[in-house]
Amino acid sequence: MVQTVEFAKMNGLGNKILVVDMRGRSDRVTPEAAIALAADPETAFDQIMAIHDPKIAGTDAYIDIVNCDGTRAQACGNGTRCVVQALAAETGRRTFTFQTLAGILTAEDHADGTISVDMGKPVFQWDKIPLSEEFADTSRIELQIGPIDAPVLHSPAVMSMGNPHAVFWVDRDPMSFDLDRFGPLLENHPMFPEKANITLAQVISPTEMVTRTWERGAGLTLACGSAACSAGVSGARTGRTGRTVTITVASSPNRGKLTIEWRADDHVIMTGPAEWEWSGRLDPTTGRFARDPEAAEAMVP
Repeated sequence: MVQTVEFAKMNGLGNKILVVDMRGRSDRVTPEAAIALAADPETAFDQIMAIHDPKIAGTDAYIDIVNCDGTRAQACGNGTRCVVQALAAETGRRTFTFQTLAGILTAEDHADGTISVDMGKPVFQWDKIPLSEEFADTSRIELQIGPIDAPVLHSPAVMSMGNPHAVFWVDRDPMSFDLDRFGPLLENHPMFPEKANITLAQVISPTEMVTRTWERGAGLTLACGSAACSAGVSGARTGRTGRTVTITVASSPNRGKLTIEWRADDHVIMTGPAEWEWSGRLDPTTGRFARDPEAAEAMVP
């Protein structure tokens, strides 16, 4: 008999998320299941947030994050907000502490419906991002796309928010760039031995920014929380913005917004919404699923 688990289809500013309840089990969502779920229009996602029993004391859960290509991700800010909303609805609690591959994250569900996630401290050392070439200053590295005398994109700020990021500064709406063409080239550039998330960022004012992201392992997504964090930190780091910015995510529905605060203690706080769409049950080995309230019927092949 197939041992299915509960899951919810959710989104954070359009970033498509599956929150899968793996508590009480020792197995994981397989790459094969992830690829099958990503291929189905009903369950197509950017990241799976699989909730497991806590592995260390003082945490509420271990979150296993899976990209749509079946690879594991270290961090997903938008997905973490979805997990918080789901667990807050289940438990009535407001604050949570999670373990991920990127480390320990804390989060809070606010009365106004927004959710804040402490994404931890940014990492700027070239070998810890990591890069394949040494740079003393990673706020601007030598990397470009296009003709050498008139590059389309150049001199990104690079860092890690638990996963590698490159932020390219642009002077017009990021939606006007052919990121679906440049994104794969930059994600897989030899400069990034573990690949990288690629973000285009337009600074509007010292407190406002517009971004669009090509996500490592997921491609063009409607939103990426850790990329917004990286853009906010990079803006402050390079003197383009202050340490608190409102980021309009250009590719998200209705150009949704996130607030990014790079606090004095070096922690990055991301605040924004999460949205439940529908729920069901799935087989974490094969990816076969059924929507509620039809969960008792034959699962979709």
